[in-house]
Amino acid sequence: MRPSATIARRHVCSILPRPVLHLPIRTLFSAPTIKTPPRPLPRSVSLPLSFTSTYSTTTTTTMSSPVITLKRTGAKMPAIGFGTWKVPNEQAADTVYNAIKAGYRLFDGAADYGNEKECGDGIRRAIQDGIVTREEIWVTTKIWNSFHKREHLLEVAKHQSSLWGLDYIDLLLVHFPCTLEHIPIATRFPPGWHGLDGQCHPVRNIPYQETWGAMEELVDSGLAKNIGISNVSGSLLNDILSYAKYDPQVNQVEIHPYLTQEGLIELCKYHGIAITAYCSFGPASWAELNMHGHVESLFEHQSIKSVAQEVGKTEAQVLLRWALQQGLAVIPKSNNPIRLAQNFQVSQFELTEAQMKAISALNRNYRMNDPQSIHISLGIFS
Repeated sequence: MRPSATIARRHVCSILPRPVLHLPIRTLFSAPTIKTPPRPLPRSVSLPLSFTSTYSTTTTTTMSSPVITLKRTGAKMPAIGFGTWKVPNEQAADTVYNAIKAGYRLFDGAADYGNEKECGDGIRRAIQDGIVTREEIWVTTKIWNSFHKREHLLEVAKHQSSLWGLDYIDLLLVHFPCTLEHIPIATRFPPGWHGLDGQCHPVRNIPYQETWGAMEELVDSGLAKNIGISNVSGSLLNDILSYAKYDPQVNQVEIHPYLTQEGLIELCKYHGIAITAYCSFGPASWAELNMHGHVESLFEHQSIKSVAQEVGKTEAQVLLRWALQQGLAVIPKSNNPIRLAQNFQVSQFELTEAQMKAISALNRNYRMNDPQSIHISLGIFS
């Protein structure tokens, strides 16, 4: 189902797909992509259904879902969550409620999605109906780019927590490592990528160290149990670790067979930082916004279809299992009840090493989500 007009407008500017080559905008959908030889799977990847990693976070499988044990707090984060990007506001409460009944316990949100209150309504209804307790639910949400200054971040975090209505946030992330002009909450929330004049206004005088320090204050106050980062690559990650009082617990990044990011996976595991992979279905996540570019759907790719036939699962389940089996968390989204349930059922089978390598060999370093498509100075992946 297509998102509501409001959600579509909010994200239509949100990120044109970019190939690795720096090409004029008119060529973005037709330019060739760079193919790189597939790297071996990360050293600490273990293929069985249950495994203990060697990098200070632990992934184990329970009867319901695998969990990832975070390094600093020992919190057990569900490895299979439900993403709420593009879930229409009018459907969000029911969708989240039904996802809880289907077994989901982690819900991934963000200020920018504009549906935090409705998602919180669905969770609170499930708690009131006795389906779950607050302690069994894991809420991840994200601070938007317009609130990186300390006082703005502390203010918006309290606001977002009040929208969810659950007393605390289990995991709070900084959405992007780039800063935009501040727009007060009372003026427009969420602010989106563009200012009140319709133009994008990047800001250069707020260092990430200030932003991260404010995140650490939220841990000390109890508003956020765990804190992390999103869309952060290796150089910035190493810089954050040089001054962090509390290391990031999680890095949420785009990972799919067209963008496998083995090097970043290895680096995060070395530092004991868990990874949540978003955009697991590649172009399919952007197709309904007509932002998928001229790349073949992973659902239709013969390599994925062949593996799906071999294991007797859907193409979506294979893509999720490929990520999960690398020790990553996943956050698929579906408004379809059948696919919603199928996406959760990916811890009951495994892929062979040959199947994993065949899927990873599809890598072409093709990134869907790149803010530099909005403004040249937002080249966080340049």
